[in-house]
Amino acid sequence: MKIQKEITESLDLLDKRGHISSEGWGRKPFWNYRREDIKAPWFRIKEWDYYIILSDSMKKGISFTISDLGYAGLMAICWIDMEKGETRQADTLSLLPRGRITAGSGERKMTPDSGNMAFGDKVLTIRYETGEGSRKIIFHAPELPVPGEGKGIRGEIILQQPPDLESMNIATSWKENRRRFYYNRKINGMPASGFVETAANRYEFDPKRDTGTLDWGRGAWTYRNRWYWGSASGYINDKFFGFNIGYGFTDRTPATENVLFYGRKVHKLEEVTFHIDPDNYMAPWKFTSSDGRFELDFRPVVDRQSEVNLLLIRSVQHQVFGYFTGKVRLDDERELSLENFPGFAEDVYNRY
Repeated sequence: MKIQKEITESLDLLDKRGHISSEGWGRKPFWNYRREDIKAPWFRIKEWDYYIILSDSMKKGISFTISDLGYAGLMAICWIDMEKGETRQADTLSLLPRGRITAGSGERKMTPDSGNMAFGDKVLTIRYETGEGSRKIIFHAPELPVPGEGKGIRGEIILQQPPDLESMNIATSWKENRRRFYYNRKINGMPASGFVETAANRYEFDPKRDTGTLDWGRGAWTYRNRWYWGSASGYINDKFFGFNIGYGFTDRTPATENVLFYGRKVHKLEEVTFHIDPDNYMAPWKFTSSDGRFELDFRPVVDRQSEVNLLLIRSVQHQVFGYFTGKVRLDDERELSLENFPGFAEDVYNRY
C-alpha cells in the first residue's frame, strides 16, 4: 500500500531555500503560494488557470485557458462537440508577460479561491471573476468557427463552489532539482449555469446536470516534461461523481493526484496507469490502478491535438475526449459502475 502524506493545516508553500516546505496532497489548498518566494529564473515559472465545462445532455463543451509561461502567455477558448467529434479553438500569444497576466487585476491577493484575471485582444477576450462561493467566466471570440454554426462565440458561465466541496490539491517537486516544483488544484463538480451563444444557437447550462472543472496551477518547472492527465465529472444515481487522475510530472513519492469525487467528498487512490496506443490516440484506452479501485475503458470521440516545434521549444499535445466505462471503488468499499461517462484524458510532452 502506498503511503501518501495528507496536508491538513495551512502552511507556506516554499521555505527560504525555495523548496516545498511539506510535500503531499490535501483536500483544500492549504499551501500559501507567493511568487516572490520562488528560487528560479523568471522563464522557468509557469502559472495557469484552465476551466472546462462539459454537458453530457447537450453533447457540447467549452474550455478556457489563461496561462503565463514567463516568456509567453497562451490564452485559448476551445469549443468541443462530442456529437460531431470535432473541436475548434481560438488562441493567442502574449510575449514576455513574466507573471503580469496571472497576477490579476490587483484588487486583492490572488489565491486559488480569490481574485480576478482577464485578457483581451482582437482574437479573444476572457475574464475570470472569483468571489465568495462562485466563479464567473465572461468570454468572446468573434472569429472562432463553430462546426455547422458559422463564426463567433460568446457567453457567460457561472460555476457555484459550495464551501464544503473538497478538491484535489498537490505540491511536489522534481528529484533532479528540488527548487523546481508543482502546486496544483483541481476542483471538479461545480454546478454550471449561464450560456454559450454561437451565430446560430444559444446553449444554456443547467446546474442540476452540468458541472465545471478548474485546473489551477503554479510552479517552476524543469526543461523537459511529459505528463498524463484525465478528468471527468457528472452524476451517478442523481449524486455527483467525478475523478482526477495523472502522473509523469514531478516526483510523486509523497502523494499522487489520483482521486475520486463522490457527493462533495474526495476518495484517495494510489497509482493509476494509462494504457494508450501512441500511434493511434483514437484507439480504445484502458486505465488500471495499483489498488484495484480504478479499472476503466475509454472510448475516444475526438482528439484535440496540437504540435509546436521551434528549436528549443517543442510541445506535442493530445487531449482526447470520450466516454469511460467500468468500475471504481470508494474509500468505504462501495463500488460504482460507469457506463459511457463523459470526460477526457491527455498525453502531453513539453520542452520549454
